[in-house]
Amino acid sequence: MPIYEYVSENPDDPDRCCRICKRGFELRRPVDRAPLEVCPLCKNSVKKLISRINTPRVAKPFSTVDAKKAGFTVLERRDEGVFEKL
Repeated sequence: MPIYEYVSENPDDPDRCCRICKRGFELRRPVDRAPLEVCPLCKNSVKKLISRINTPRVAKPFSTVDAKKAGFTVLERRDEGVFEKL
């Protein structure tokens, strides 16, 4: 489920908005649901923010030296079911 960010439409009016929608809040909602129109706590009108997306970074595989420096144990297959520590 994606995470959506919401903030009060009028954050400068302290009588209308609570401390949560004034600062903004995040909410997990299914994609097929309509966006929120009011704050769940104070019922003040809110708007959905457009934020950056998080995409996975494609990294090259570790070399044996890099894996050892990172603290991993490097094993090499010698025979059927037999591995030797490098």
